[in-house]
Amino acid sequence: MDEGLKAADATLELRQIRDEVAALRDAVAREGETRLLDWEATSAGARNLAHYLALRSHDLTLLQLRLSAYGLSSLGRSEADVMTALDALLATLRRLCGEEADYPPREAMRAGEDALIRACDQIFGDCEGARQARIMATLPSEAAADASLVAALIDAGMDCARINCAHDDAAAWTHMIDNVRAASRRLGRPCRVLMDIAGPKLRIEAVRAPEKYRLHPGERPHLVARLDRRSGPIAFSLNFPQVISQLRPGAEISFDDGKAVGRIVAVNDEGAEIEIVAARAKGMRFKPDKGVNLPSIDLELPPLTPKDLADLDLVARAADIVGFSFVQRVDDIVLLQAELAARRSEKPPQALVLKIETPLAIRNLPRLIVQSAARHPTAVMIARGDLAVEVGFARLSEMQEEILWLCEAAHVPVIWATQVLDQLVHEGVASRPETTDAAMAQRADCVMLNKGDYLPQGVRFLRDVITRMERHQSKKFARLAKLQAWR
Repeated sequence: MDEGLKAADATLELRQIRDEVAALRDAVAREGETRLLDWEATSAGARNLAHYLALRSHDLTLLQLRLSAYGLSSLGRSEADVMTALDALLATLRRLCGEEADYPPREAMRAGEDALIRACDQIFGDCEGARQARIMATLPSEAAADASLVAALIDAGMDCARINCAHDDAAAWTHMIDNVRAASRRLGRPCRVLMDIAGPKLRIEAVRAPEKYRLHPGERPHLVARLDRRSGPIAFSLNFPQVISQLRPGAEISFDDGKAVGRIVAVNDEGAEIEIVAARAKGMRFKPDKGVNLPSIDLELPPLTPKDLADLDLVARAADIVGFSFVQRVDDIVLLQAELAARRSEKPPQALVLKIETPLAIRNLPRLIVQSAARHPTAVMIARGDLAVEVGFARLSEMQEEILWLCEAAHVPVIWATQVLDQLVHEGVASRPETTDAAMAQRADCVMLNKGDYLPQGVRFLRDVITRMERHQSKKFARLAKLQAWR
């Protein structure tokens, strides 16, 4: 083909792409502003989140390919500032088409990223050295009495100490916090304290079954409001008996983070009959306190239990950050905000961490963020334990990625949580898959480790992994640092 014809074809296509991107920009601006009005929000983070949701409501697959053929931005790094990214791309296309066009100011190109960095610093404090991703560690009960353990965790790289209010009591939590504050001052390293209120976690309350009984496929336990002589040979009750009235035949029920899965066969006034359809080869130990999930049902449960309300008396006074377990609806956040404000008096609002653990929370996530961030510094935790069971293990990775993108668009930090380096923390030796998971976690703003006998070693190992990975990756942006293995 004649070179002139090739150039003409390229110019024609570039003009078509220019017009497509211009139309896309106008649509994103229009749709984003409509969503923003619906939210009644005005912050920069809410505005960019609205624009990002508008952008991602369009299928950009073909546009991505056409842009990349000309070496142009594929919009794959537009999360932090959507309109600026679109304007920069449009300026390049117009110049390639022979038109005059100005690029957005350099400071505007970094505004979203800088806002997210400021949010991380505000919530988690300054970070050591060049490392950006923070490390959160769940304190074990021993941390109340063993000040040296807390000091070892901070020295290893812990930036935030997590206290799980589902365990221990106010006296133990107070000792843990005192140990964190003292070690932080002594070592000269800041360490924030997050207190994680338990929330309405559904658990087995009582069981009628033979000793050391295990659930296997084909078994039919009965769920009842209260165990009595009519309950049948294999029966159990829940800590929230009102759930029974919300069940329906065919709904899935999961036990102990998916170790056994059943379906509701029948529901009546006395309870529900369940058929176990899948379980581990050795079965699942059927005993009280095991977690229960109903992933296909949007449960109506009180967002704050009587225990949570009692715990808030200390949480509102002593914590830097408040973790909100099983938050699902905007009204849940409004309630927590009111309860904290009533206990804080004239003190500034604490940071809130929204723990995303159900499909309803995922669907409501944009509104949850907007409501929380209007009054509190806000972060989001991807709570992969319950979330995996609720959305399905096959969808977990996809949802994890989408939450990361959404929160970057809102300029809200993300905590990557549950079973990170789990084998290392419990047994002292890491597995191959979990080291890769830890490396991937660096794209979040904070990574959480659960408690275990080797927790300080886990924190130190994670710090090393994060530091190495930050040479190569920032969110979805590949830094293209010099490779070392083949120098």
